[in-house]
Amino acid sequence: MPKVIIAEKPSVARAIAHVLGVSGQQNGYIGNIHSENGTVVTWAIGHLVTLAMPEDYGISGFKRENLPIMPEPFRLIPRQTKKGKEMVVDSGALKQLNTIKELFEKCDEIIVATDAGREGELIFRYIYQYLNSNKPFKRLWISSLTDKAIKNGFENLKKGSEFDNLYQAARSRSQADWLVGINASQALSIAAGSGVYSLGRVQTPTLAMICKRYLEHKNFQIQTYFQIQVEAEVERKSLKMLSDKKFEDKESGQDALEIVRRNKLEITEVDTRTVREEPPLLYDLTGLQKDANKQLNLSADETLAIAQSLYEKKFISYPRTGSRYISEDIWEEIPALVETLLVYAPLKEQVKLLLKNRLNKRGVNDLKVTDHHALLITDNTVSGLSPKEESIYKLIASRMLETFSAPCEKEVTTLKARSREFLFSARGVNVIEAGWRAVSGMFDNENSEEPEISLPYVENGEKYTVQSAQLLEKQTKPKPLHTEASLLSAMEHAGKELENEDERKAIKESGIGTPATRASIIETLFSRDYIERQKKSLVPTTKGLKVYEAVKEKRIADVAMTGMWENTLLKIENGEMSSETFDKSITIYAKQITDELLAMDFPKDKKELLVCPKCQKETVKLFGKVAKCSDETCGWLLFRNVCGKTLSEIDVKEILTNKKTSLQKGLKSKAGKTFDAYIVLKEDGSTEFEFPKKNSRSSRKR
Repeated sequence: MPKVIIAEKPSVARAIAHVLGVSGQQNGYIGNIHSENGTVVTWAIGHLVTLAMPEDYGISGFKRENLPIMPEPFRLIPRQTKKGKEMVVDSGALKQLNTIKELFEKCDEIIVATDAGREGELIFRYIYQYLNSNKPFKRLWISSLTDKAIKNGFENLKKGSEFDNLYQAARSRSQADWLVGINASQALSIAAGSGVYSLGRVQTPTLAMICKRYLEHKNFQIQTYFQIQVEAEVERKSLKMLSDKKFEDKESGQDALEIVRRNKLEITEVDTRTVREEPPLLYDLTGLQKDANKQLNLSADETLAIAQSLYEKKFISYPRTGSRYISEDIWEEIPALVETLLVYAPLKEQVKLLLKNRLNKRGVNDLKVTDHHALLITDNTVSGLSPKEESIYKLIASRMLETFSAPCEKEVTTLKARSREFLFSARGVNVIEAGWRAVSGMFDNENSEEPEISLPYVENGEKYTVQSAQLLEKQTKPKPLHTEASLLSAMEHAGKELENEDERKAIKESGIGTPATRASIIETLFSRDYIERQKKSLVPTTKGLKVYEAVKEKRIADVAMTGMWENTLLKIENGEMSSETFDKSITIYAKQITDELLAMDFPKDKKELLVCPKCQKETVKLFGKVAKCSDETCGWLLFRNVCGKTLSEIDVKEILTNKKTSLQKGLKSKAGKTFDAYIVLKEDGSTEFEFPKKNSRSSRKR
């Protein structure tokens, strides 16, 4: 019986073909459908089929009368790519689609082996629907690409219909993003009157989080305060304590300081207790991305790409997981996985120590495992990794060892003391058993939230002479600017800062975005020129702030609303809600935000009129990638990306008014060499480079 197995990528298809013994590389697939076995393995190369754009429905340009655009039904088209100003069908995608179509027509059964998650299901179902196939299909559902996992998966294929709810959630999400993104973006662009702006169902609330934090930070009023630090000697050990009171002015602090210096320090309370600190749970994707950003300075998108590479190389389990737990059946495999690391030099000693003790089962919970369990290594011995892959693998392996290690036991001592009417405190931490914290050595002052600080032994009622006392000047601090790590956390726990309790509960489990999509949402904000990096911090650009100020009170920027949509999608996925209910709600929502945005008074920029250097009649309009004459027949155009550097608005104005920019530094030639040059406007409207005099040999045309 001829079968077609369809994977998401060629590399995965090759892994499956190898395990199943399917051979014979063809154009777009592996195997021979006419052979005795009759099994072939093909692939999708990501999203081969996508939702049609407005132009495909005969709607061109941004026109008020066209909005809202509500396709009924939605149409599917082969993936498109940009060619000049137009979108054209991706020839590679169309070729592969035709190959898949021929194979589907010749087979009796399809086995779906796209990534086992929402997007993987959507990739296959859109292809299946576009090709009008009615062949029966089964589902391969695995959490790693090891030979063992693939074999077990094929021995336990699932009915395709078991994943109908997953598909409905994915389809609803895809169409919702289209309705909100297309209509909101066009509506805002029309309201603005010039330029093209992008809004999105998750993108805009995420931008709002960044802008709100940035403005809070920028407008924060720093306040200076003072605290007294005293030091006494106890059996040749130093005891430092800090005043509970914070003095608003230096004068009152100095007065108190003189009193403290003249009096003894009396211990009023000694509280010592043993604390058991349970190990952290295993990584889900968001947790991995947060730690990779904090510790390795990797972006969320980079981390996902590296994790995906490790997955395809069979070294880790499926990375796009939202669970931090494993099930009981996976627990049985953990001792063997831990032993795999005995030959992994960076963690060999930690593994030896762990194997002497009983493994901790805290991360095992069948009820909290969703489509996929938490991130784990596989039983394959790692080799041939790039430095970044090595770093991510070590993070995942270390966390696995931590999770299955014993709790950390600490003795925490809190001291209270008095000097006349002034109260002082100190806190000490003494590690009894390092437990899981020994894996990564997390008790130094840099890495630990609570470093090991030893206090001398004192008893209640004892009095000590103050050896020294000083007035410390301190300042209040604003919440730090968002980093990718803190933004991912804010997206994951978006409801925490909501004042409305019902709204908080509604999005507690979902946040905004999903583990698989949050990285791409952040990257979208970069690509739209809405945010930029300043070292590790994320800050909005002028354009990003302008959009935020315009829409911050609108439905499109509502974090709670977006979180509730995510929660609804989870309910569809779990079969607790009908997708039709969600679709109707989104349709109403899309109409509401469109009307709201079209009616708004968008702040207009006061821009000086720049005359076209070619026709000398019309004005020049500035866009993200080009500056061009407002008269299409004139055709004057200036590309703003020059040798790897984007010309600012000031640079463009200088070209048009002074015929020459300031010195542009760090330009890159096609050969990859950097150089500095002025950009000069010629009489015919074209531009050329002019080099600084000390290096000047000749002008070179661009």
